This record gives sequence, structure tokens and C-alpha cells, in this order.
Amino acid sequence: MATMNISVPEALKRHVDEQVAGGAYSTSSEYVRELIRRDLDRQRLRSLILEGAESPSAGSADAGYFEGLRRRAGQATRG
Repeated sequence: MATMNISVPEALKRHVDEQVAGGAYSTSSEYVRELIRRDLDRQRLRSLILEGAESPSAGSADAGYFEGLRRRAGQATRG
């Protein structure tokens, strides 16, 4: 695993230390890795949303559309 040294203001360091002390993370590195993973997920989601917004419409999402989704989901769970 690569090493990275970062500088943060004291308030941010306190926040990271509080997260570790609270037991949610075992080290400050673990906390920062989790933040980076979440940021990557957020960027992927944003990209997918933009891709969807730029794609042509596949039709309206009316009651019939959602009924079809429920029907297909029910079929998938049965077999």
C-alpha cells in the first residue's frame, strides 16, 4: 500500500481523531480511505445521472411502467 502524508487544519484533525476515538474507525488512515471511497462512489453516481439525463427518453414513467417493473420483479423472484 502506498503512503501519503497530508496537512490539515487543527479542526479537521480533531474531527478525524474524534471519528477514530468513537470507534467507527480503527485509524485515521481507515477514515480517510473511507472518505475517498465515498467520493469515488459519488463521482460515479453523478456520472451515471448525467449520462441518463443526456440519453434519449425511453418513455414516460407512469402507473403502467411501474406495474410492469413490479411484474418483472415478481417473475425474477419466482424463478
